[in-house]
Amino acid sequence: MNKLVTTIAVAASLVVASVACSATANAGAVLDKVLNTKTLTVAVGTDWGKMSFLNDKHELDGYDIDVAKGIAEKLGVKVNFVTPGWDIIASANWQGRWDMAMGQMTPSKARTEKLAFPAVYFYEKAVAVVHKDSKATKLSDLDGKVVGVASGNTQQLYANHNLVPDWLGAKPIEYKFKVGQLKTYESTNIAFDDLRLGDGVRLDAVLADGTIADNAIKAGYPIKVLGDPLYSAPGAIPVQLGDKEFSEKISTAVESMKADGTLSKLSKKWYDGIDYSVEQ
Repeated sequence: MNKLVTTIAVAASLVVASVACSATANAGAVLDKVLNTKTLTVAVGTDWGKMSFLNDKHELDGYDIDVAKGIAEKLGVKVNFVTPGWDIIASANWQGRWDMAMGQMTPSKARTEKLAFPAVYFYEKAVAVVHKDSKATKLSDLDGKVVGVASGNTQQLYANHNLVPDWLGAKPIEYKFKVGQLKTYESTNIAFDDLRLGDGVRLDAVLADGTIADNAIKAGYPIKVLGDPLYSAPGAIPVQLGDKEFSEKISTAVESMKADGTLSKLSKKWYDGIDYSVEQ
């Protein structure tokens, strides 16, 4: 996730970046660029579990990849993927390098001050994950422990007891433990790599999206989910602030994919028959 990986020529990416070089777009600027270049540039991850990953052919694949392709198709353009780190995506310091991002970002109030969220396309639950040999049997057993999270996500806020559930339909947050030491990583899977070394070797637990945890467990990681979910939240598509027309196009595209059953089919395809496009 450290390097930008593009699916079209680097020269084309530079053209896209030069057209929109500010973090906040002027009204219509992003949509005009997308339509004029006939390209939608989308930020995704290479190791985000079933959201987006590199397959055996070293091609980007996954639920988010298919959703982004569907949105581009609705707009009548091709899609170009880039892969910055999640922390850069969440910081909103895009500098025009991409037009929208995937990653099922929670549209918290703090984030809406830096980014626009025209469409919700996923509903996720956060969980605590421990090594299979962990003696922890309940969430409160993580009091004072070393816990890992992906930098810039809502699990980091939860670990710091700073998560404000201010998205639509949010329920009050109940903190079940107080972290002793918090370690941040570029991605959840890197945190899992440390956790798999053994209970307490580098980490005692990792806070993660439930679907990413399930994917790691099925991939053979010696880890398990501890207790009930920490909280649930919607996953939305972020874009730059300031381009109402572009936001409306993204919203219309996603609503169309919901109405025709595309989102449901894609979720069931990638998540073992479960429809995460609707709130559980």
